[in-house]
Amino acid sequence: MISMLDDKDRIFTNLYGMGDRSLRGAMKRGAWDGTAGLIRKGADWIIQEVKDSGLRGRGGAGFPTGLKWSFMPKESDGRPSYLVINADESEPGTCKDREIMRHDPHTLIEGALLAGFAMGAHVGHIYIRGEFIREREALQAAIDEAYEAGLLGPDAAGSGWDFDLFVSHGAGAYICGEETALIESLEGKKGMPRMKPPFPAGAGLYGCPTTVNNVESIAVVPTILRRGGSWFASIGRPNNTGTKLFAISGHVNNPCVVEEAMSIPLKELIDRHCGGIRGGWKNLKAVIPGGSSVPLLPAEIAEEAIMDFDWLREQRSGLGTAAVIVMDQSTDVIKAIWRLAKFYKYESCGQCTPCREGTGWMMRVMDRLVRGEAEVEEIDMLLDVSKQVEGHTICALGDAAAWPIQGLIRHFRDEIEDRIKARKSGRVSAVAAE
Repeated sequence: MISMLDDKDRIFTNLYGMGDRSLRGAMKRGAWDGTAGLIRKGADWIIQEVKDSGLRGRGGAGFPTGLKWSFMPKESDGRPSYLVINADESEPGTCKDREIMRHDPHTLIEGALLAGFAMGAHVGHIYIRGEFIREREALQAAIDEAYEAGLLGPDAAGSGWDFDLFVSHGAGAYICGEETALIESLEGKKGMPRMKPPFPAGAGLYGCPTTVNNVESIAVVPTILRRGGSWFASIGRPNNTGTKLFAISGHVNNPCVVEEAMSIPLKELIDRHCGGIRGGWKNLKAVIPGGSSVPLLPAEIAEEAIMDFDWLREQRSGLGTAAVIVMDQSTDVIKAIWRLAKFYKYESCGQCTPCREGTGWMMRVMDRLVRGEAEVEEIDMLLDVSKQVEGHTICALGDAAAWPIQGLIRHFRDEIEDRIKARKSGRVSAVAAE
Protein backbone atom coordinates (compact mmCIF):
# COMPACT_ATOMS: atom_id res chain seq x y z
CA MET A 1 0.00 0.00 0.00
CA ILE A 2 1.35 3.42 -1.00
CA SER A 3 1.55 5.81 1.94
CA MET A 4 0.20 9.35 1.80
CA LEU A 5 2.54 12.13 0.73
CA ASP A 6 4.33 13.85 3.62
CA ASP A 7 4.11 17.63 3.71
CA LYS A 8 7.93 17.83 3.59
CA ASP A 9 7.82 16.11 0.17
CA ARG A 10 5.39 18.53 -1.46
CA ILE A 11 6.82 20.41 -4.43
CA PHE A 12 3.99 22.91 -4.98
CA THR A 13 3.81 24.58 -1.58
CA ASN A 14 1.67 27.49 -2.76
CA LEU A 15 -0.81 25.48 -4.80
CA TYR A 16 -3.82 27.25 -3.26
CA GLY A 17 -2.43 30.77 -3.47
CA MET A 18 -2.35 31.25 0.30
CA GLY A 19 1.21 32.59 0.12
CA ASP A 20 3.03 35.23 -1.90
CA ARG A 21 3.41 34.20 -5.56
CA SER A 22 6.01 36.90 -6.28
CA LEU A 23 9.73 36.21 -6.67
CA ARG A 24 10.34 37.12 -3.04
CA GLY A 25 7.66 34.70 -1.85
CA ALA A 26 8.91 31.96 -4.15
CA MET A 27 12.47 32.37 -2.87
CA LYS A 28 11.23 32.04 0.72
CA ARG A 29 9.73 28.71 -0.30
CA GLY A 30 13.07 27.55 -1.77
CA ALA A 31 12.84 28.52 -5.44
CA TRP A 32 15.97 29.77 -7.25
CA ASP A 33 18.20 28.32 -4.50
CA GLY A 34 21.58 27.43 -5.99
CA THR A 35 20.28 27.29 -9.57
CA ALA A 36 23.67 28.26 -11.02
CA GLY A 37 25.31 25.43 -9.08
CA LEU A 38 22.91 22.90 -10.58
CA ILE A 39 23.71 24.17 -14.08
CA ARG A 40 27.46 23.96 -13.41
CA LYS A 41 27.08 20.22 -12.81
CA GLY A 42 26.42 19.92 -16.52
CA ALA A 43 23.67 18.89 -18.92
CA ASP A 44 24.50 15.18 -18.72
CA TRP A 45 24.15 15.24 -14.92
CA ILE A 46 20.76 16.99 -15.11
CA ILE A 47 19.40 14.55 -17.70
CA GLN A 48 20.66 11.56 -15.69
CA GLU A 49 19.03 12.83 -12.48
CA VAL A 50 15.73 13.28 -14.31
CA LYS A 51 16.08 9.75 -15.73
CA ASP A 52 16.91 8.37 -12.27
CA SER A 53 13.84 10.10 -10.82
CA GLY A 54 11.56 8.07 -13.06
CA LEU A 55 9.63 11.22 -13.98
CA ARG A 56 7.09 10.48 -16.70
CA GLY A 57 5.39 13.23 -18.69
CA ARG A 58 2.53 14.80 -16.75
CA GLY A 59 0.62 15.93 -19.83
CA GLY A 60 -1.13 12.60 -20.36
CA ALA A 61 1.10 10.27 -22.39
CA GLY A 62 3.46 9.41 -19.52
CA PHE A 63 6.61 9.19 -21.68
CA PRO A 64 9.85 9.20 -19.61
CA THR A 65 10.95 12.85 -19.43
CA GLY A 66 14.70 12.31 -19.12
CA LEU A 67 14.67 9.98 -22.12
CA LYS A 68 12.77 12.58 -24.15
CA TRP A 69 15.38 15.21 -23.30
CA SER A 70 18.19 12.87 -24.34
CA PHE A 71 16.81 12.76 -27.90
CA MET A 72 17.93 16.36 -28.41
CA PRO A 73 21.19 16.67 -30.39
CA LYS A 74 24.32 16.92 -28.22
CA GLU A 75 26.15 19.09 -30.74
CA SER A 76 24.55 21.88 -32.73
CA ASP A 77 24.61 21.66 -36.51
CA GLY A 78 24.13 25.41 -36.68
CA ARG A 79 20.41 25.36 -35.92
CA PRO A 80 19.23 26.64 -32.52
CA SER A 81 17.42 24.30 -30.11
CA TYR A 82 14.11 25.21 -28.49
CA LEU A 83 12.23 24.27 -25.35
CA VAL A 84 8.44 24.55 -25.73
CA ILE A 85 6.21 24.28 -22.66
CA ASN A 86 2.69 23.09 -23.30
CA ALA A 87 0.34 25.18 -21.14
CA ASP A 88 -2.63 24.64 -23.46
CA GLU A 89 -4.59 22.85 -20.76
CA SER A 90 -7.84 22.20 -22.63
CA GLU A 91 -8.74 18.62 -21.63
CA PRO A 92 -12.20 18.68 -20.02
CA GLY A 93 -11.88 18.06 -16.29
CA THR A 94 -8.20 19.08 -16.18
CA CYS A 95 -7.24 22.16 -14.17
CA LYS A 96 -3.85 21.44 -12.56
CA ASP A 97 -1.40 23.43 -14.69
CA ARG A 98 -3.41 26.61 -14.27
CA GLU A 99 -2.86 26.40 -10.50
CA ILE A 100 0.91 26.25 -11.03
CA MET A 101 0.85 29.26 -13.35
CA ARG A 102 -1.54 31.20 -11.14
CA HIS A 103 0.04 30.58 -7.74
CA ASP A 104 3.55 29.10 -8.15
CA PRO A 105 4.86 30.40 -11.51
CA HIS A 106 8.51 30.57 -10.46
CA THR A 107 8.68 26.77 -10.16
CA LEU A 108 7.88 26.68 -13.88
CA ILE A 109 10.28 29.49 -14.86
CA GLU A 110 13.22 28.01 -12.96
CA GLY A 111 12.40 24.58 -14.38
CA ALA A 112 12.40 26.08 -17.88
CA LEU A 113 15.92 27.45 -17.38
CA LEU A 114 17.25 24.10 -16.10
CA ALA A 115 15.50 22.09 -18.82
CA GLY A 116 16.59 24.55 -21.49
CA PHE A 117 20.21 24.24 -20.43
CA ALA A 118 19.98 20.43 -20.30
CA MET A 119 18.88 20.26 -23.93
CA GLY A 120 21.11 23.08 -25.23
CA ALA A 121 18.26 25.57 -25.74
CA HIS A 122 18.81 29.29 -25.26
CA VAL A 123 15.12 30.08 -25.90
CA GLY A 124 11.96 28.75 -24.33
CA HIS A 125 8.33 29.32 -25.34
CA ILE A 126 5.33 28.81 -23.06
CA TYR A 127 2.19 28.28 -25.14
CA ILE A 128 -0.76 29.08 -22.90
CA ARG A 129 -4.43 28.27 -23.43
CA GLY A 130 -6.53 31.06 -24.93
CA GLU A 131 -9.01 31.16 -22.06
CA PHE A 132 -6.29 31.53 -19.41
CA ILE A 133 -6.25 35.33 -19.28
CA ARG A 134 -5.38 35.83 -15.58
CA GLU A 135 -2.90 32.94 -15.64
CA ARG A 136 -1.04 34.57 -18.51
CA GLU A 137 -0.90 37.84 -16.60
CA ALA A 138 0.49 36.13 -13.48
CA LEU A 139 3.02 34.18 -15.53
CA GLN A 140 4.18 37.24 -17.48
CA ALA A 141 4.56 39.24 -14.25
CA ALA A 142 6.73 36.45 -12.81
CA ILE A 143 8.87 36.31 -15.98
CA ASP A 144 9.33 40.10 -15.83
CA GLU A 145 10.47 39.76 -12.19
CA ALA A 146 12.94 37.05 -13.19
CA TYR A 147 14.41 39.26 -15.92
CA GLU A 148 14.73 42.21 -13.52
CA ALA A 149 16.55 39.99 -11.01
CA GLY A 150 18.92 38.62 -13.65
CA LEU A 151 17.46 35.12 -13.43
CA LEU A 152 16.57 35.14 -17.14
CA GLY A 153 18.38 36.72 -20.06
CA PRO A 154 22.18 36.89 -20.48
CA ASP A 155 24.08 34.85 -17.86
CA ALA A 156 20.78 33.64 -16.41
CA ALA A 157 20.95 33.30 -12.60
CA GLY A 158 24.73 33.79 -12.79
CA SER A 159 25.11 30.41 -14.47
CA GLY A 160 26.93 31.52 -17.60
CA TRP A 161 24.01 30.27 -19.72
CA ASP A 162 21.91 32.76 -21.73
CA PHE A 163 18.21 31.93 -21.67
CA ASP A 164 15.13 33.84 -22.84
CA LEU A 165 11.56 32.83 -22.07
CA PHE A 166 8.46 33.98 -23.98
CA VAL A 167 4.73 33.52 -23.40
CA SER A 168 2.46 32.95 -26.41
CA HIS A 169 -1.31 33.04 -26.05
CA GLY A 170 -3.38 30.53 -28.01
CA ALA A 171 -6.88 31.08 -29.35
CA GLY A 172 -8.68 28.34 -27.41
CA ALA A 173 -8.26 25.38 -29.80
CA TYR A 174 -8.08 21.98 -28.05
CA ILE A 175 -6.04 20.51 -30.91
CA CYS A 176 -3.16 22.86 -30.06
CA GLY A 177 -2.51 20.75 -26.98
CA GLU A 178 -1.03 18.18 -29.38
CA GLU A 179 2.66 18.99 -29.56
CA THR A 180 3.08 19.32 -33.32
CA ALA A 181 -0.17 21.30 -33.71
CA LEU A 182 1.13 23.55 -30.92
CA ILE A 183 4.36 24.07 -32.87
CA GLU A 184 2.39 24.92 -36.02
CA SER A 185 0.36 27.47 -34.06
CA LEU A 186 3.52 28.99 -32.54
CA GLU A 187 4.82 29.46 -36.06
CA GLY A 188 1.69 31.45 -36.89
CA LYS A 189 -0.04 28.75 -38.89
CA LYS A 190 -3.31 26.91 -38.36
CA GLY A 191 -3.01 24.46 -35.47
CA MET A 192 -2.99 21.11 -37.28
CA PRO A 193 -0.84 18.12 -36.27
CA ARG A 194 2.20 17.18 -38.34
CA MET A 195 3.09 13.75 -39.59
CA LYS A 196 5.84 12.08 -37.54
CA PRO A 197 8.68 11.39 -38.29
CA PRO A 198 10.41 13.77 -38.30
CA PHE A 199 9.88 14.10 -34.56
CA PRO A 200 10.24 17.55 -32.94
CA ALA A 201 13.66 16.63 -31.51
CA GLY A 202 14.89 16.43 -35.11
CA ALA A 203 12.75 19.10 -36.76
CA GLY A 204 10.33 21.01 -34.54
CA LEU A 205 9.81 24.75 -34.13
CA TYR A 206 11.03 26.56 -37.28
CA GLY A 207 12.51 23.25 -38.42
CA CYS A 208 14.93 23.20 -35.45
CA PRO A 209 15.46 20.63 -32.66
CA THR A 210 12.61 21.09 -30.17
CA THR A 211 11.31 19.39 -27.06
CA VAL A 212 7.71 19.94 -25.94
CA ASN A 213 6.95 19.29 -22.26
CA ASN A 214 3.93 19.78 -20.02
CA VAL A 215 3.89 22.55 -17.38
CA GLU A 216 3.92 20.13 -14.43
CA SER A 217 6.74 18.05 -15.96
CA ILE A 218 8.98 21.13 -16.11
CA ALA A 219 7.89 22.68 -12.79
CA VAL A 220 8.98 19.64 -10.72
CA VAL A 221 12.52 19.58 -12.17
CA PRO A 222 14.21 22.11 -9.82
CA THR A 223 13.08 20.18 -6.73
CA ILE A 224 14.14 16.86 -8.27
CA LEU A 225 17.63 18.24 -8.93
CA ARG A 226 17.97 19.72 -5.44
CA ARG A 227 16.72 16.67 -3.57
CA GLY A 228 17.99 14.04 -5.99
CA GLY A 229 16.39 11.73 -8.49
CA SER A 230 16.45 8.89 -5.94
CA TRP A 231 14.24 10.93 -3.58
CA PHE A 232 11.59 11.41 -6.28
CA ALA A 233 11.86 7.75 -7.28
CA SER A 234 11.21 6.67 -3.66
CA ILE A 235 7.64 8.02 -3.88
CA GLY A 236 4.99 5.85 -5.54
CA ARG A 237 5.84 2.47 -7.02
CA PRO A 238 8.35 1.37 -9.69
CA ASN A 239 7.77 2.94 -13.12
CA ASN A 240 5.14 5.21 -11.51
CA THR A 241 7.17 7.46 -9.27
CA GLY A 242 7.06 10.87 -7.67
CA THR A 243 4.39 13.34 -6.69
CA LYS A 244 1.43 14.14 -8.92
CA LEU A 245 -1.22 16.84 -9.09
CA PHE A 246 -4.71 15.33 -9.09
CA ALA A 247 -7.75 17.39 -10.08
CA ILE A 248 -10.92 15.83 -8.63
CA SER A 249 -14.29 17.13 -9.82
CA GLY A 250 -17.87 15.94 -10.10
CA HIS A 251 -19.94 14.31 -7.39
CA VAL A 252 -17.59 14.57 -4.43
CA ASN A 253 -18.21 16.64 -1.33
CA ASN A 254 -15.13 18.80 -1.84
CA PRO A 255 -13.79 19.09 -5.41
CA CYS A 256 -10.13 20.09 -5.36
CA VAL A 257 -6.66 20.04 -6.92
CA VAL A 258 -4.18 18.31 -4.63
CA GLU A 259 -0.58 17.11 -4.78
CA GLU A 260 -0.29 13.49 -3.72
CA ALA A 261 1.95 10.46 -4.15
CA MET A 262 1.70 8.55 -7.41
CA SER A 263 0.00 5.16 -7.07
CA ILE A 264 -2.27 6.36 -4.26
CA PRO A 265 -5.52 4.35 -4.11
CA LEU A 266 -8.40 6.34 -5.60
CA LYS A 267 -10.58 5.60 -2.56
CA GLU A 268 -7.96 7.07 -0.24
CA LEU A 269 -7.49 10.11 -2.49
CA ILE A 270 -11.20 10.92 -2.52
CA ASP A 271 -11.88 10.16 1.14
CA ARG A 272 -8.93 12.12 2.45
CA HIS A 273 -9.04 15.19 0.23
CA CYS A 274 -12.60 15.37 -1.11
CA GLY A 275 -14.63 14.31 1.92
CA GLY A 276 -15.83 11.21 0.08
CA ILE A 277 -18.42 10.63 -2.64
CA ARG A 278 -21.66 12.59 -2.49
CA GLY A 279 -24.08 10.19 -0.79
CA GLY A 280 -21.31 7.71 0.09
CA TRP A 281 -19.41 5.12 -1.95
CA LYS A 282 -22.57 3.05 -2.41
CA ASN A 283 -23.87 5.97 -4.50
CA LEU A 284 -20.92 5.85 -6.93
CA LYS A 285 -21.71 4.94 -10.53
CA ALA A 286 -18.52 5.56 -12.51
CA VAL A 287 -15.24 7.46 -12.52
CA ILE A 288 -13.23 8.90 -15.39
CA PRO A 289 -9.72 8.66 -13.86
CA GLY A 290 -7.60 10.79 -16.19
CA GLY A 291 -9.46 13.53 -18.02
CA SER A 292 -12.19 13.20 -20.62
CA SER A 293 -10.14 11.24 -23.17
CA VAL A 294 -9.69 8.05 -21.10
CA PRO A 295 -12.33 5.32 -20.74
CA LEU A 296 -14.46 5.43 -17.60
CA LEU A 297 -14.38 2.79 -14.88
CA PRO A 298 -17.53 1.44 -13.19
CA ALA A 299 -17.89 1.70 -9.42
CA GLU A 300 -16.69 -1.84 -8.67
CA ILE A 301 -13.36 -1.27 -10.45
CA ALA A 302 -13.00 2.36 -9.33
CA GLU A 303 -13.21 1.39 -5.66
CA GLU A 304 -10.10 -0.79 -6.12
CA ALA A 305 -8.27 1.66 -8.42
CA ILE A 306 -4.64 2.66 -7.96
CA MET A 307 -3.88 6.03 -9.49
CA ASP A 308 -0.91 5.42 -11.75
CA PHE A 309 -0.11 4.80 -15.40
CA ASP A 310 0.37 1.04 -15.29
CA TRP A 311 -2.54 -0.07 -13.08
CA LEU A 312 -5.07 2.00 -15.01
CA ARG A 313 -3.70 0.84 -18.35
CA GLU A 314 -4.22 -2.76 -17.19
CA GLN A 315 -7.88 -1.88 -16.61
CA ARG A 316 -8.08 -0.55 -20.21
CA SER A 317 -8.20 3.05 -19.03
CA GLY A 318 -5.41 5.52 -18.25
CA LEU A 319 -4.02 8.06 -15.80
CA GLY A 320 -3.87 10.75 -18.49
CA THR A 321 -3.68 14.13 -16.79
CA ALA A 322 -4.99 12.67 -13.48
CA ALA A 323 -8.21 14.67 -13.77
CA VAL A 324 -10.66 12.52 -11.83
CA ILE A 325 -14.32 13.03 -12.85
CA VAL A 326 -16.68 11.35 -10.38
CA MET A 327 -20.23 10.39 -11.38
CA ASP A 328 -22.82 9.22 -8.86
CA GLN A 329 -26.03 7.26 -9.44
CA SER A 330 -27.91 10.39 -10.50
CA THR A 331 -25.73 10.63 -13.62
CA ASP A 332 -27.10 9.75 -17.02
CA VAL A 333 -23.85 8.10 -18.07
CA ILE A 334 -24.93 7.71 -21.70
CA LYS A 335 -25.66 11.43 -21.93
CA ALA A 336 -22.34 12.24 -20.22
CA ILE A 337 -20.37 10.31 -22.86
CA TRP A 338 -22.51 11.85 -25.63
CA ARG A 339 -21.43 15.27 -24.35
CA LEU A 340 -17.78 14.24 -24.64
CA ALA A 341 -18.42 12.89 -28.15
CA LYS A 342 -19.89 16.27 -29.06
CA PHE A 343 -16.79 18.01 -27.69
CA TYR A 344 -14.37 15.89 -29.73
CA LYS A 345 -16.45 16.30 -32.87
CA TYR A 346 -16.31 20.07 -32.42
CA GLU A 347 -12.57 20.14 -31.68
CA SER A 348 -11.42 17.85 -34.51
CA CYS A 349 -9.18 19.83 -36.88
CA GLY A 350 -10.57 17.84 -39.82
CA GLN A 351 -7.20 16.89 -41.29
CA CYS A 352 -7.67 13.10 -41.03
CA THR A 353 -10.71 11.52 -42.67
CA PRO A 354 -11.37 8.90 -39.93
CA CYS A 355 -11.50 11.66 -37.31
CA ARG A 356 -13.28 14.29 -39.40
CA GLU A 357 -16.04 11.89 -40.47
CA GLY A 358 -15.94 9.43 -37.56
CA THR A 359 -16.34 11.92 -34.72
CA GLY A 360 -19.50 13.35 -36.27
CA TRP A 361 -20.87 9.90 -37.00
CA MET A 362 -20.21 8.70 -33.44
CA MET A 363 -21.78 11.83 -31.97
CA ARG A 364 -24.97 11.39 -34.03
CA VAL A 365 -25.35 7.74 -33.01
CA MET A 366 -24.70 8.67 -29.37
CA ASP A 367 -27.38 11.36 -29.71
CA ARG A 368 -29.91 8.67 -30.63
CA LEU A 369 -28.68 6.30 -27.93
CA VAL A 370 -29.30 9.01 -25.32
CA ARG A 371 -32.95 9.16 -26.40
CA GLY A 372 -33.22 5.39 -26.87
CA GLU A 373 -34.15 5.86 -30.52
CA ALA A 374 -31.45 3.58 -31.96
CA GLU A 375 -31.57 -0.17 -32.63
CA VAL A 376 -29.67 -2.57 -30.35
CA GLU A 377 -27.56 -3.65 -33.36
CA GLU A 378 -26.21 -0.10 -33.64
CA ILE A 379 -24.27 -0.51 -30.40
CA ASP A 380 -21.88 -2.95 -32.09
CA MET A 381 -21.82 -0.77 -35.19
CA LEU A 382 -20.80 2.21 -33.04
CA LEU A 383 -18.07 0.13 -31.38
CA ASP A 384 -16.82 -0.95 -34.81
CA VAL A 385 -16.65 2.65 -36.05
CA SER A 386 -14.77 3.71 -32.89
CA LYS A 387 -12.15 1.03 -33.72
CA GLN A 388 -11.84 2.44 -37.25
CA VAL A 389 -11.14 5.89 -35.81
CA GLU A 390 -8.80 4.71 -33.03
CA GLY A 391 -5.20 4.44 -34.19
CA HIS A 392 -5.88 5.70 -37.70
CA THR A 393 -5.19 9.41 -37.28
CA ILE A 394 -2.05 11.56 -37.27
CA CYS A 395 -2.56 12.61 -33.64
CA ALA A 396 -4.32 11.08 -30.64
CA LEU A 397 -7.56 13.07 -30.95
CA GLY A 398 -9.11 10.13 -32.79
CA ASP A 399 -8.22 7.86 -29.86
CA ALA A 400 -9.54 10.45 -27.41
CA ALA A 401 -12.89 10.51 -29.21
CA ALA A 402 -13.14 6.72 -29.45
CA TRP A 403 -12.06 5.63 -25.97
CA PRO A 404 -14.87 7.18 -23.87
CA ILE A 405 -17.43 5.50 -26.14
CA GLN A 406 -15.60 2.17 -25.96
CA GLY A 407 -15.54 2.43 -22.16
CA LEU A 408 -19.28 3.16 -22.05
CA ILE A 409 -20.13 0.15 -24.20
CA ARG A 410 -17.71 -2.09 -22.29
CA HIS A 411 -19.16 -1.31 -18.87
CA PHE A 412 -22.69 0.04 -19.40
CA ARG A 413 -23.99 -1.88 -22.41
CA ASP A 414 -26.95 -3.17 -20.35
CA GLU A 415 -28.03 0.38 -19.61
CA ILE A 416 -27.87 1.35 -23.30
CA GLU A 417 -29.90 -1.70 -24.32
CA ASP A 418 -32.41 -1.11 -21.53
CA ARG A 419 -33.01 2.45 -22.74
CA ILE A 420 -33.61 1.29 -26.33
CA LYS A 421 -36.06 -1.40 -25.16
CA ALA A 422 -37.75 1.05 -22.81
CA ARG A 423 -38.32 3.51 -25.64
CA LYS A 424 -39.89 0.81 -27.79
CA SER A 425 -42.17 -0.37 -24.95
CA GLY A 426 -43.05 3.14 -23.78
CA ARG A 427 -41.46 2.63 -20.34
CA VAL A 428 -40.47 6.22 -19.57
CA SER A 429 -38.44 5.65 -16.38
CA ALA A 430 -35.38 4.31 -18.22
CA VAL A 431 -35.33 7.02 -20.90
CA ALA A 432 -33.08 10.05 -20.51
CA ALA A 433 -34.48 13.44 -19.72
CA GLU A 434 -34.82 15.48 -22.91
